[in-house]
Amino acid sequence: MSLRRRLFAEVPVRRQAGLDLLAGAAVALGQAPLSAWYLAFPALIWAMSRMVRPVSAAGAGWAGLLVGAGYFGASLNWIVSPFLIDPVVYGWMAPFAVVLMAFGFGLFWAGAAAVAYRFPVRPLALAASLGAVELVRGHIFTGFPWALVGHMWHGWPVVQTVALWGATGLTVVTLAAASLPLLHRWRGAVGAVALLLAGTGFGLWQLEQPEPAAREASLRLVQPNAEQHLKWDPDQARILFQRQLEFTSAGTPADLTIWPETAVPYLLEYSPEVAPIITGASGGNKVAIGIQRVEGDRGWNSLRLLEGEGRVSATYDKFHLVPFGEYMPMGDLLQDWFGIGAFAAQVGNGYSPGNGPQVIDLGAALGKVLPLICYEAVFPQIARGAPERPDWMLQITNDAWFGTLTGPFQHFEQARLRAVEQGLPLIRVANTGVTAVIDARGRVVQSLPFGTAGYLDVAQVPGALAVTPYAAWGEGPVLLMLVALIGGSLLRRRPRVA
Repeated sequence: MSLRRRLFAEVPVRRQAGLDLLAGAAVALGQAPLSAWYLAFPALIWAMSRMVRPVSAAGAGWAGLLVGAGYFGASLNWIVSPFLIDPVVYGWMAPFAVVLMAFGFGLFWAGAAAVAYRFPVRPLALAASLGAVELVRGHIFTGFPWALVGHMWHGWPVVQTVALWGATGLTVVTLAAASLPLLHRWRGAVGAVALLLAGTGFGLWQLEQPEPAAREASLRLVQPNAEQHLKWDPDQARILFQRQLEFTSAGTPADLTIWPETAVPYLLEYSPEVAPIITGASGGNKVAIGIQRVEGDRGWNSLRLLEGEGRVSATYDKFHLVPFGEYMPMGDLLQDWFGIGAFAAQVGNGYSPGNGPQVIDLGAALGKVLPLICYEAVFPQIARGAPERPDWMLQITNDAWFGTLTGPFQHFEQARLRAVEQGLPLIRVANTGVTAVIDARGRVVQSLPFGTAGYLDVAQVPGALAVTPYAAWGEGPVLLMLVALIGGSLLRRRPRVA
């Protein structure tokens, strides 16, 4: 046994476990709102070194589990916030939720590290296996592509490369770059820097390209700033509804006014007088509102387009629902046995899913829009799955569920990635923020301050770019990168690792 290996074996197991958890948590410094890639990327190299260091597949898997748990526990700390909206009923679940989520997703990294141990060039194999499980994580069990490693580059020009290969592709490139110093310390470090600089150069070039022509149509984005624990209180709901009406009617009405997710506290099926009140405030112009709607014993989380004297011209039902928040995977069983229902849904025992992505034609001036409700903006496959290419995307959301520290900002940054991936502008209207206009390269053109009540007038809708490679090819480039990494991991005998 080598001296290094003997020293490693003599370090107490608890200290090793603590270092693994710390290494994973340090990688989370790259997630919004910190977005400290300059700390997160070196931490990623350290974290990956922890996973290639053990001398058995079981040891590698254990290290991967702890590193992953540290990373996801720190990145997804906002997961406790929804349970604290009604702490008497759901508060006891909060610590279980964060621990189970952290270690549950850590199992993905555990499997990746254990598999990588079997390959001759372990660092490259680890980059490939981690990239593969992150791709799987975005699809399996309804998918959850939140807190991808590649998200550490928010706000940096290299993020423009997602137009080529998507956020998962950027994650694979990041993992590949981090693996190089583990192969050859200095030459690998130079290679990693060169790879990231190449992506940065592409991003800078992209950002210098001419802007597409904007649409000459006015929008008004309404941000009521409703606190979640007060939102459905009858007295507070009336105040918030009146506030949105006042914002809608202020000054000259816009061609399209947009209210956020579940902004209307009334069921329009039972309160037919409400829709004419809303469009009356807009002078009869179009208003897109977030509502809950019902038919019989079923309910939906929906966006509805009103115009004229309250006429309904389009309805979109959210189809990718949040497990446990908007529906219960074993709804009747959990409700009957434990009295637990979907805590975000105010109708029935949870929402029903809609029929899938839908493009709404708003007319010649406003063009065609792809609506996304809240969590749907996390999934790149939804934007790619639209029945036709829209002129822009619209996300309405209620980020009050995510607290005020990390969740709303991570959600916002992921929405920006959808704009870059598709080459389409995104209008985002949130209950408490972040409400913003995002152009087709992911830049924030206008925004409202977080956590304030107000409205944002938009004179033009940013223009769309040509179809991006990612919009055309999807995850094809990612699969090619993974194959290349696996091929590289088979090229020579297993290196000695300490």
